[in-house]
Amino acid sequence: MFENLTQRLSATLKNLRGQGRLTEENISDSLREVRMALLEADVALPVVKEFIDGVRAKALGKEVIGSLSPGQALIKVVNDELVSIMGESQAAIDLNHKPPVVVLMAGLQGTGKTTTVAKLARRLSEVDKKSVMVASADVYRPAAIDQLRTLATEVGVEFHPSDPAQKPVTIARDAVAAARKAGTDVLILDTAGRLAIDEQMMDEIRAIHDAIDPAETLFVVDSMTGQDAANTARAFNDALPLTGVVLTKVDGDARGGAALSVRHITGKPIKFIGSGEKTDALEAFHPDRIASRILGMGDILSLVEQAQEKVDHEKAEKLARKVRKGKGFDLEDLRDQFAQMEKMGGLGSLIDKLPGMNAGAMQALQNPAQAKQMKRMVAIIDSMTPQERRRPEIINGSRKRRVAQGSGTQIQDVNRLLKQHKQMQKMMKKMGSKGGMANMMRGMKGRLPPGMGF
Repeated sequence: MFENLTQRLSATLKNLRGQGRLTEENISDSLREVRMALLEADVALPVVKEFIDGVRAKALGKEVIGSLSPGQALIKVVNDELVSIMGESQAAIDLNHKPPVVVLMAGLQGTGKTTTVAKLARRLSEVDKKSVMVASADVYRPAAIDQLRTLATEVGVEFHPSDPAQKPVTIARDAVAAARKAGTDVLILDTAGRLAIDEQMMDEIRAIHDAIDPAETLFVVDSMTGQDAANTARAFNDALPLTGVVLTKVDGDARGGAALSVRHITGKPIKFIGSGEKTDALEAFHPDRIASRILGMGDILSLVEQAQEKVDHEKAEKLARKVRKGKGFDLEDLRDQFAQMEKMGGLGSLIDKLPGMNAGAMQALQNPAQAKQMKRMVAIIDSMTPQERRRPEIINGSRKRRVAQGSGTQIQDVNRLLKQHKQMQKMMKKMGSKGGMANMMRGMKGRLPPGMGF
């Protein structure tokens, strides 16, 4: 996410960090680089201008110029200005209304709106512990209603049936009545998208809004369209009282223009970001955490929250007890670790939030080939007998041939996995020993565990 912007900004600020003192001249040179980085990231011109003016005014102040480490002080100024442009704090969805709380979803076609409805429903159900109903007023796109029905079943929420022969306003009213009758906490209503903004579309969504008076009207927009995303959101906001924006496909957005432009152009907060196709790939938008990620400083808080929500704590504790007792870390344990990582969005999602990862390393680790490699390793482990998984040392030449054949891989792949497992086993042993965690961290020196083998 935002790799290009991170790379450019990190390089510029790294040069400043080495300066003994900051002057008006080297600040201006650096801000010229920052300005180019933002424009290349497709950030809207008015946003770039305000950002640069804000940073320059603060950077030339006494706090930075007179600082003992001016480079660090300037990084703080850049960070604070990024946060200010994206919104000072996280804007949560407003659930403080009489049930059912109605959430109206709007947006153009192809932005992932229907999938976002399912993602939001799952989040409200699992994280906020609310009962949720979803309904579709999209009577134009073939199979839109069936798609939402399938997704509702997948995420375990109620689905209000509708029919393409019905009028969208009728569907909306019926859905609110059904949610009220069922005592549902939240109703999320999907609406039709168009390929472009047109008067018919605006009239229809205004009529739906007037008929049901939603607590939240969220605009779903594809972040990969850059500043166009912000301009489209503004056009919708002029026609409809939006309460927030959901940015989708941020995992494919190497630039970051939309995230930096939307709040400034629309005046509406970004409430969520979608970072994958799975129904759990929806994160609350925290401007301070995103600013930290953009500057290559990671996002440990989101990583911890993700772990709390998605990691199997019983399995994790069982493994920790096993390691503490000095028992071996076997291949079944390794397979469990891969499964836990997959639950947290895969290696790419984790790397994105780790501090100190340079852009080149991040790009290599987020390569789809790495996810493929992990799946291959799981396939190899699955092709072993339970005894082989628990005692890898018994795997001789003939067993390796059988495992390679069963997993559709080569003997070299099996050898590589066994070698990586052995390295990880040693690392786990260090963790279990007295003072082992500190020794292990010193040995790693900020690198990924050798057992990951990337």
